[in-house]
Amino acid sequence: MTHDHHGHGHGHGPELLPTPAQTAAALNPPPGRTGGDLVVETLQSLGATTVFGLPGQHALGMFDALRRSDLRYVGLRVENNAGFAADAYGRITGEAAPLLLSTGPGALTSLAALQEAAAASAPVLAISSQIPTAGLGGGRHGYLHELRDQQASFRDVVKSVHTVRAASQIPSAVAAAWQSALTAPHGPVWVEIPQDVLLAEVSLPVVTSLDATPHEVYPRPELTALAAELLSTAARPAIIAGGGVVRADATGKLRALAEKLNAPVVTTFGGKGAFPWTHPLSLQSWLEDRHTTDFLEDADVLLVVGSGLGELSSNYHTFAPRGRLIQIEADLGKLESNHPALGIHADARLGLSALVETVRERPDESAPVRVGELLAKVAARIESQDLTLERGLLSTIREALPARSPSFWDMTILAYWAWSAFDPRHPNTMHSAQGAGGLGYGFPAALGAAVADPSRPVLAVSGDGGAMYSLAELATARQYDLDVTWLIVDDGGYGILREYMTDAFGSATATELARPDFVALAESFGVPSVRTSPETLGEDLAKALGERGPSVVVLPVTVRMFGATHL
Repeated sequence: MTHDHHGHGHGHGPELLPTPAQTAAALNPPPGRTGGDLVVETLQSLGATTVFGLPGQHALGMFDALRRSDLRYVGLRVENNAGFAADAYGRITGEAAPLLLSTGPGALTSLAALQEAAAASAPVLAISSQIPTAGLGGGRHGYLHELRDQQASFRDVVKSVHTVRAASQIPSAVAAAWQSALTAPHGPVWVEIPQDVLLAEVSLPVVTSLDATPHEVYPRPELTALAAELLSTAARPAIIAGGGVVRADATGKLRALAEKLNAPVVTTFGGKGAFPWTHPLSLQSWLEDRHTTDFLEDADVLLVVGSGLGELSSNYHTFAPRGRLIQIEADLGKLESNHPALGIHADARLGLSALVETVRERPDESAPVRVGELLAKVAARIESQDLTLERGLLSTIREALPARSPSFWDMTILAYWAWSAFDPRHPNTMHSAQGAGGLGYGFPAALGAAVADPSRPVLAVSGDGGAMYSLAELATARQYDLDVTWLIVDDGGYGILREYMTDAFGSATATELARPDFVALAESFGVPSVRTSPETLGEDLAKALGERGPSVVVLPVTVRMFGATHL
């Protein structure tokens, strides 16, 4: 399954006049249907094939309806992990990933995953139950799971909130949420449906025709004309490519523009894979390196596409561009949010398309030379830090992982390395939780990717601290026989926090952890597991990735972060 920005699950244009067959079906709907059936019928009508989630008391009407549908249900053990799995499914397929949740604690447990989906622009369609309508509207009625204002808990996290109070509202509310999730920038959305509405019998016709085509965010031509002129006449143009390029399936457009302009390209950590790693114009992803920061500051025209230039993308806000900045961004709130720019509100694909068509060829034989000089400086700096172990681990993982297999990285030291130093080989294959930065992303996200595309093995990388968030999902991996290899780097605690605290305070507090025997624990779930070493990692990882089904590889080792140079 490939990322297709246009073709998947955007609904179908409505036919205004029913056919005789449609009329007959509408007059004779099948008996025994409920509001829950309207939910699943709407999802199927929109093009959904798979849903994630966990059942709960108020949501049982939705889950019972799944039995009468063709939707594939993948149930995880913790709602937050179900959210991470849906997030990855959305990233891999470009489709909206339905996430079915219960009320109160069940819904709230998903919030950290939805924050990551929002930060990374992953299209997740969360559908939550609610207490019965009689208990809504203020006051405290003593219902199990009751919140005074459940919507308020989600409003600051998701892209849009949609409420239902009657069964006939369900198809339109779910379709509106679907459209919102897939309109650039993609993101998580939330639908709330009370228990009694989900359980109520309905005599409405089966949902078959819905239009939820995402809105296209086109650039204004006067802005792209100016941007094209600035880039065409620049002496030292450069490009920063963010996650928006990957989400918009715009990597081909980016390459065409860079080659036409002879403009070097650096990808942000969220934009890994947006530009070929070994291309002569590739600055790769060394954003936490002062040499790269200097290079970008020296550009007289700098195009930023699909990035808000946040903390990580700006080398911790030390980046101070001296040239003219052009920013193409689908999220209106990110335009000029960190730096003054010629702000172009547009989907990355549409914005890049306009520039490719309007810029002039800009010959520049010096650009690849300058790129090579920069990468040599970065390599020399890393060479001087005695980090042979860490660099070896990363190259070993890269060699063992098939070129088109996706990888999902938790917030762990090896992932921090990978942001800068890992070659993703192909677009949309390397993902991490660096958007919101929560622990526990890697393994459940990898499970969602394996559901999305079972044709290739998936790698998850966690530290032992982050792994403890996801252990329950070993049962999910086994239950659905998902082809995920989980590499757990066990250094006995929260390694990156240990480094941060030691550097800042001279000693670390609350970072050392008791942990289980991960190998024995995985085996108890029926998941094959092996304890490896830096010397045997390549062989063990390749074997695990080469065998179908879930597996765990435990690497007891302490790795260090490379010295970042912000100043």
